[in-house]
Amino acid sequence: MRAYGRRKVLALAAGLLAAVTACSGDALPAPSTPAAATSTPSKSPEPPAVTQAEAAEEFAAYTRTDDLLRNVPGDFQGRLLQVQDITTGGQWQLIQAAYLSSGYTPPRHQWGAPTFYVPRFDEGAGSPWFSVLVTRDDAPTLLTFVKFDRWRLSSAAELLPGQELPPIELDDEGYATAVAADDKSVTISPQFIGPVHASVAETGKAGVTDGLLAAGPYTTEVAEQIAERRESAKSDGFSYDSIFSADNFPVYALRTEDGGALIQYSLSRTTSTQTKTAEDDYIPVPATARWAISSPVLRRSLKLTETHQYATAVPPLTKPAPAPVIAHDGALTRASGQ
Repeated sequence: MRAYGRRKVLALAAGLLAAVTACSGDALPAPSTPAAATSTPSKSPEPPAVTQAEAAEEFAAYTRTDDLLRNVPGDFQGRLLQVQDITTGGQWQLIQAAYLSSGYTPPRHQWGAPTFYVPRFDEGAGSPWFSVLVTRDDAPTLLTFVKFDRWRLSSAAELLPGQELPPIELDDEGYATAVAADDKSVTISPQFIGPVHASVAETGKAGVTDGLLAAGPYTTEVAEQIAERRESAKSDGFSYDSIFSADNFPVYALRTEDGGALIQYSLSRTTSTQTKTAEDDYIPVPATARWAISSPVLRRSLKLTETHQYATAVPPLTKPAPAPVIAHDGALTRASGQ
């Protein structure tokens, strides 16, 4: 999180809190305008940049290719190159780690029937994308695909127990609406969701961003865990820190029926442990990192990097409330030390 800059986060949080506070009362009525004075002939919507049929074809193509790559023995590096061709962003890091940590034998997925959320995009709006809610290995999972030179899987997060996808706003033809990065009609603009989440995960209820995200295992409880481990490490003669960062991961947001947004995004978490005292102190290497570090202990330092992907339901600014994280997936993606 510190990579983003503490001063920027403080200013960001202060602005967000002020906006939420300002909207905690009754919303101002919209100005009325005589219908006759503003009515214009209805215009047919432009053809979508990606159709629902195309989204279905691309999802099916991805699942076939993914299953084939997980099921074919040998040619380890060649398979990873093909995996890189169908993934991007945090998904490339996570799936690459899944191959490396399993000796190139990651488990095959079982897929259920998909439900597609395909936004309309204006011409020249950038890379089109679409989301899919599908049961993956018995867990409802939200996936998002984006088109650059080709379609690639960018994000995947499993719905947490007891959570459901909020109703997504759809037009008469069944297409969704993408929420702009700087949209100000929601309590947290999509461009700020990563830095806000990183701040909450580091500082919890003591930080200036407290109250913007709902308390839970991926927000305030993470901050409590970091604080406890920092104190424990200090008493054992080590230094410990764990930092979240939004980096340059892409963010995707869909308009929900209540005027809010379902925002999908990724964070990296870098945890560092160092010895502070003598030659006899050793840092244990966790079992989850033994695929990257063969030694069970290290003498000087250990650095672990995780990639996490989330989906958060952000309320509209007219009805401010802590935004709950409703979906998550993540894993260790790099490890080093000496």
